[in-house]
Amino acid sequence: MNKTVGLFGIFPRTFWLANVMELFERWAYYGMFVVLSVYLTDPISKGGLGFTNNQRGLMQAVVTGIIYLLPILGGALADKFGFRKVLLAAFVTLSSGYFFMGQFTSYGLVFASFLIVALGAALFKPIIVATVSKTTTEKNDTIGFAIFYMIVNIGGFLGPFAASKLRDLNWHYVFYMCAAVILLNLILLYYYREPGRTEDKKKESIGDTVRQIFANMGTALSDLKFLTFIILMIGFWIVYMQLFFTLPVFITQWVDTSDIYNSSSLVASAIGTVEDGVGIIRPEQIVNIAAFSIIIFQLIVSGLIMKIKPIVTMIVGLLVITIGMGLFNYQTYGLFIVMAVVIIAFGEMASSPRIQEYIGRIAPKDKVALYMGVSYLPVAGGNVLGGLLSGTLYDSMSDKYIILKTELAERGFATLENMQNMDGALLFKEAMAHLNMTQTQLNQMLYLKYHPGNIWLVFAGIGIGTSILLFLYNRFMLKD
Repeated sequence: MNKTVGLFGIFPRTFWLANVMELFERWAYYGMFVVLSVYLTDPISKGGLGFTNNQRGLMQAVVTGIIYLLPILGGALADKFGFRKVLLAAFVTLSSGYFFMGQFTSYGLVFASFLIVALGAALFKPIIVATVSKTTTEKNDTIGFAIFYMIVNIGGFLGPFAASKLRDLNWHYVFYMCAAVILLNLILLYYYREPGRTEDKKKESIGDTVRQIFANMGTALSDLKFLTFIILMIGFWIVYMQLFFTLPVFITQWVDTSDIYNSSSLVASAIGTVEDGVGIIRPEQIVNIAAFSIIIFQLIVSGLIMKIKPIVTMIVGLLVITIGMGLFNYQTYGLFIVMAVVIIAFGEMASSPRIQEYIGRIAPKDKVALYMGVSYLPVAGGNVLGGLLSGTLYDSMSDKYIILKTELAERGFATLENMQNMDGALLFKEAMAHLNMTQTQLNQMLYLKYHPGNIWLVFAGIGIGTSILLFLYNRFMLKD
């Protein structure tokens, strides 16, 4: 096989091609996903689609759940038809889905387009991981997967950064960027050579393969110890995914980021923008600080905790994430929110990478690969429940425009029925004039009276409860 010249010349060319494909795919996905909550719920007058948070939460729950469940089928298709053919289908599907997401404005069509993205991602995910696995050996797989994890985070950082710049021009450009970045992978696919694939001598149908996969999953889940751990980890992913589901909307509606913009001319020029004459930092740039922190500090944190038991660092990491989530409730200043995001990033560094390691330790030696595959179930479950909770709770506890309508109805300026279908941003400007308040004053009045930040205490409670259950699980189910 052709070798790459340089420090990592021990890896074949296909390894590097797979990693660059992963970088572009993560660039596109996170470029879309980190801004998606804002795009779906922002009022039409501000360029968004004006959907409710309930609608947003349902869409994100269903689609992200599918993204982590369908790779079972994607892997079966890849084994049946070959990696290159399925990768081609994945790239065409992904690019089409992103393009259509930028074209449609009705809820049903945007939902359908997002589902197309999910299908493409489900085809792509298992092939790239399998390629990295097949192009590394026992001697270099540790460094190989470390490179892969770093590439994932680099793509996850570049995507939101670029999307934030483009959406200031027009939201459509975000989705055009995602489609174009995916199409770059077609060039790489021309040079991609499929690593050795074992031919299926029995010529089983895809249906037979999928049935066997589900039978194997049933075998793994019959292990009570493993099943308990899988269920508990749903709580972890419910909490963590709020960084992407809920935080961007919360920052957009409630957080004053002008203090970050004014803190440094370098910061303002690099990640800032001006809206209504005020310098601000977009929520995706703040969320992106977590990915940047992981790129810088992950190896250091991993080195410091490598001798500590995985379950201990997972519990501590989740508690740190929970602290960060809880802090969102107490201040609406941008720099304070940034501090909380960094805290969450360190919690993720301590916990998330060690989940797979822990599963490898509790799995029977002859079933490690099977258990690893099933470990994506709690990710799917956490995304589904996390999305549904995010949408439902935000509409009932935190949505600024719903709260504003309630406040105006109480003051007798208009009936709730008359305000129900009004554009939220336009109504907010009218309310500023009626109440003789600035935007900041009206925001602060609503925040202090209705406490929308309490939504973070709910998610923090889920995190604390999950941490306690993990401690009890380790104490009584894994005595040694």
